[in-house]
Amino acid sequence: MTVLLTILGIALFAVGLLISIAWHELGHLSTAKLFGIRVPQYMVGFGPTLWSRRKGDTEYGIKAIPMGGYIRMIGMFPPGEDGRIEARSTSPWRGMIEDARSAAYEELQPGDEKRLFYTRKPWKRVIVMFAGPFMNLVLAAAIFLGVAMSFGFATQTTEVAGVQRCVIAQSEERDTCAKGDRESPAHAAGLRTGDRIVAFNGEPVADWAALSTRIRDTIGPATVTVERDGHRLVLHPVLEKNMVVKKDADGEAVPGEYVPAGYLGFAAKTEIVPLTFGQSVERMGGMIEDGAHAVVALPGKIPDLWDATFGDGERKADSPVGIVGAARISGEVMNLDVPTQNIVASFLLVLATFNLSLFLFNMLPLLPLDGGHIAGALWESARRHLARLFRRPDPGPFDVAKLMPVAYVVAGIFICFTVLVLLADIVNPVKIS
Repeated sequence: MTVLLTILGIALFAVGLLISIAWHELGHLSTAKLFGIRVPQYMVGFGPTLWSRRKGDTEYGIKAIPMGGYIRMIGMFPPGEDGRIEARSTSPWRGMIEDARSAAYEELQPGDEKRLFYTRKPWKRVIVMFAGPFMNLVLAAAIFLGVAMSFGFATQTTEVAGVQRCVIAQSEERDTCAKGDRESPAHAAGLRTGDRIVAFNGEPVADWAALSTRIRDTIGPATVTVERDGHRLVLHPVLEKNMVVKKDADGEAVPGEYVPAGYLGFAAKTEIVPLTFGQSVERMGGMIEDGAHAVVALPGKIPDLWDATFGDGERKADSPVGIVGAARISGEVMNLDVPTQNIVASFLLVLATFNLSLFLFNMLPLLPLDGGHIAGALWESARRHLARLFRRPDPGPFDVAKLMPVAYVVAGIFICFTVLVLLADIVNPVKIS
């Protein structure tokens, strides 16, 4: 049964992957056609074509390797300085430029002169190239908001899950009382498992974040109002100073760091709580911010990733994960011993995270990524505006093809990194447990 559920999880992720890729390319396709650019091909996947059908002037198809997709637009690059689109050079770097330019005109037909990509205004080209990643962002947001508002996330509440009998510094690696430990303020005041704290020092508390902050800021006598068996009781603990886990500006625990603060001595119960629309949007914003930081930090992850793959290093929880790793995680999700709705929510969040990663990664201003073409169009727009401002001749389209040697280097680095992540996902995968 475990094997079947794992296969099911991987298969569902593969379907989600294909949908995400098709959705991405649909953004490029729809905006390109909107601006009159001819698109001969719309393909999901790479390699041999498994199925295709031509509608209008576009061939739609699915290829054998679901590792990406593409649309082919006519005239991605302007002609060379001599006006030619085909030439040969003995220089390998120049050859790369000429090959890219020639490929952009491979299927040029009579009448296509007004349907070329490079002839569109820069803002239109920006929209066409941005539309693909934006579709992934829309899909990620739709999935995330749907899960957050209908299902929710594990959230600490003001209900007491357990009371610590004694005062133990959280920096100590133990959870049992030792001889000489002082009785905890919560235990001494009579706080019980199942109590729901509704007020602290006479002020109502609506959530754990507010309650935790007030407890940390208080040392000495305090009042805690609880609901117990339908009745309200007021307890009078005397909070002590203790070493507790440090929290960052967002209220999240900072692993391995501790600070002196007020201490009551109980564990908060965790429940699955649906979020409001505002809370969901705020959390989605934090997710995008964290994702952007993770993309920027990718180069720094390579040493640990190498050590985890070829050495005896530990595969960290925040280690980069590729398609194979995400598929394995999807398989593990299907085997979780939790209610079905939890499994569905977890799987959908994996898919949302994948789409968010596609958006952020494709927005890097590097060729051959979409962000590289966007940067080229923005640069062209900027220098044309400057030329008009200083009454100089129009410099014409920016020849992105001249950056193809750089694009090949970038693509080579991406391929090497992808292979490293692939090997790590196989030999030392990230596990959700």
